[in-house]
Amino acid sequence: MTALPSTGREWHLVARPHGWPKPEDFALRETAVTEPGPGQILVRNTLLSVDPYMRGRMNDVKSYLPPYPLDGPMDGGAVGTVLASNAEGFAPGDHVLHGLGWREYAVVDGKRAVKVDPELAPLGAYLGVLGMTGLTAYAGLLEVASFQEGDAVFVSGAAGAVGSQVGQIARLKGASRVIGSAGSDEKVRLLTEEYGFDAAFNYKDGPVAEQLAKAAPDGIDVYFDNVGGEHLEAAIGSLKLHGRATICGMIAQYNATEPTPAPRNLAMVIGKRLRLQGMLVSDHQALQPQFVQEVSAWIRSGELKYRETVVEGIDNAFDAFLGMLRGDNTGKMVVALGD
Repeated sequence: MTALPSTGREWHLVARPHGWPKPEDFALRETAVTEPGPGQILVRNTLLSVDPYMRGRMNDVKSYLPPYPLDGPMDGGAVGTVLASNAEGFAPGDHVLHGLGWREYAVVDGKRAVKVDPELAPLGAYLGVLGMTGLTAYAGLLEVASFQEGDAVFVSGAAGAVGSQVGQIARLKGASRVIGSAGSDEKVRLLTEEYGFDAAFNYKDGPVAEQLAKAAPDGIDVYFDNVGGEHLEAAIGSLKLHGRATICGMIAQYNATEPTPAPRNLAMVIGKRLRLQGMLVSDHQALQPQFVQEVSAWIRSGELKYRETVVEGIDNAFDAFLGMLRGDNTGKMVVALGD
């Protein structure tokens, strides 16, 4: 039997960030690795997920998830290999998806881990296109926004893990037009040339409202919001009568130190009878089987494409997180710890 590790490194939050997170708000610490108890497994993590929602959990405020504790390990999505098991259904060598990321080793309750098959899809896909971000895109478009064939769809943050999948699903489901915004010319080209968006623009090139009006002169039926702020205001202006918006994220204001103003045209919601609905992916778990079946088939056929931005080494996990908030990533941002 291979000897189990005695120590491993994990990222702790040591101070609540004010504005943009700083390196001194975090510490990479070496801690003892314990053997799994009854019903538990010991996992060596190989891939960690960094996601926008994690920024909110660094604040000590009431939200849909509890804040990260100070001087304790953070958590998030991870894929790893089982080293030891005291849980029925798991054996050493199994690959699992679980929620105790930001660390090299994790003792996980078997009920909170799911076996994944690297033969069906690359392991990183279970953190992105076939994972939480993928289900967010699928449910947010089809269920929350009540997408219908023929709808014109606008997606902000469209080159990210969620946005890129929203646009492609809309296209595959028969959208009349798919428009995306991104933060670089390279990402704009990716949206139109690889992901099949009908139009895309760089939001840094000018007012979003003007660029959106040019890209969608007849207006939009659905807006999928990953950004908030100026993008949301522009979308409200472009939405048609009875338009729908899924409010998934507002990354533009996660690091704001002062309250941000609401869209100045919010009164248009009344006359246009718009529906703006926030979403959490945890409310849509019932769609999981349908989502995996449909999206995995699109991946196998090549109809749905995805990208990952991989940062190597747990030492660089904070930098990966910060880069994701800045929009440095194309597609899902993951941290690879090695096989």
